[in-house]
Amino acid sequence: MMSPDRPNGPSLIPPLQPPRDSGGSAVVQKELRTLMVALNAAVRAIKLYPVENVAVLRALADLDAANQAMLVRDGESSLHLAGDTLVINEIRLRLSLDNYAAVASLTGLFRASGLGELNIVARPDSRAWILLLSFLQAPPVDVPEEDRLAQLSERLSQAGVNCFVLQPPTETGSGEATATDAAERARQTYARSIGVTRELMTSARLGRNPGLRKVKRAVQSIVDAILADPTSLVGLTTLRDFDEYTFVHSVNVCILSVAIGRKLGFTKPQLLDLGMAALLFDFGKSRLPLDLLNKRGKLDDNERSLLQTHTWQGVLSLAALQGAAARPWRAMTAAYEHHMRTDLSGYPTCKRPRVLSLFSKIIAVTDGFDAATTSRVFRDHPWTPADVLRGMRDNQRLGFDPVVVKALINLTGIYPAGTVVVLDTFEIGLVIRPNPDPTALTRPMLRLLIDERGNTLSDTALIDLAARDSSGQYLRSIIRTEDPHRYGLNIGDFFV
Repeated sequence: MMSPDRPNGPSLIPPLQPPRDSGGSAVVQKELRTLMVALNAAVRAIKLYPVENVAVLRALADLDAANQAMLVRDGESSLHLAGDTLVINEIRLRLSLDNYAAVASLTGLFRASGLGELNIVARPDSRAWILLLSFLQAPPVDVPEEDRLAQLSERLSQAGVNCFVLQPPTETGSGEATATDAAERARQTYARSIGVTRELMTSARLGRNPGLRKVKRAVQSIVDAILADPTSLVGLTTLRDFDEYTFVHSVNVCILSVAIGRKLGFTKPQLLDLGMAALLFDFGKSRLPLDLLNKRGKLDDNERSLLQTHTWQGVLSLAALQGAAARPWRAMTAAYEHHMRTDLSGYPTCKRPRVLSLFSKIIAVTDGFDAATTSRVFRDHPWTPADVLRGMRDNQRLGFDPVVVKALINLTGIYPAGTVVVLDTFEIGLVIRPNPDPTALTRPMLRLLIDERGNTLSDTALIDLAARDSSGQYLRSIIRTEDPHRYGLNIGDFFV
């Protein structure tokens, strides 16, 4: 892969430090997640154990510590439910792979009790927390939903608990709500798909027969989301978790493959078949040792040979799934062919002439793109997305179908989402999505991270690089791409 040209000499732009007090700060998001996880853990502990149990006491201590950290940082502690999103101290909690279940549980409790906002106005003791969380888990079923919050407040008041102020849900503007809800639905679809893939691979590794019903539902959700608005879901493929690489990678390949299929004019049934094949293409890795899959650095010859068996082992694993009539034949073909390359110089070795399926060609491209842009197998740092696309387009020895590569470039633009770029104004920005104008592939939509003076920016509006001044000159242009690790950036934080 070719790296973009860089000028000699020291950079004029200092390393970027994430904003300390904005919702984009990884530190702030970590504190929010700590509070939310502690609250959910206390709910579960109170539900499962007597209140004097050590697990309950430990959970309450963790919750008190997390709540106090919020009070120290912001001078307040409040949880607000906005659609399917939790907002803590006016900062939206970003949905991630490890907190989706906890968020879903808490939002369910809030809705069942008619609770829209929980304000903590004084430091609660253990008894106050126990009463609140116990009442939330047992809303009165014989009371109309609109009256449940009033009854909950009355029960707390009668118990002498006055450190909480409870508010009903609030309405948001329709336009803003629509955009927020669409993004939130994409995040939920992504997180559910990760969970389904994890369950599928784990069940296969343990020798169970997982079946395909949940997988089909997950693929249906992905196809529906891509057909409605591909931008939000494709943007989430910038999320890459080292510990869950196999699951995240499979979901990313599925999303990108379905989006390419849409670009190529596939019908919805064809997209569903493609999505199934893309989500299951690496199923053979469930038969390989975890130490091999999680190894950093280069593989030796024996390890590489063992890893390459995942193609034909995927066929065997998929053939063994329950229900012969439901066997995913196209997924079996893609599992076998996705590393063969268009000239059949890859693996497994072909003994006779073979025409690769279009599904296999699409999955080979999306698999290669996502793997090369991930800090994971065989390398400490990935290439930038723009470098990867350039290599896939220009280096025919990589064995990717040029038509499919072109479709991927048309989907992502020359600078895909997640690319950090330096502008001719000396500003640094992050590509959020391709330009809606199909003729402006080199001029994506981006968010500025640092201004021309080196000041860190936060919560800036999207910038259209196709914008021109009164004389017809572009206001900003990209001069090079940059490695986000140089600035300590976790790209996924900007897309969840």
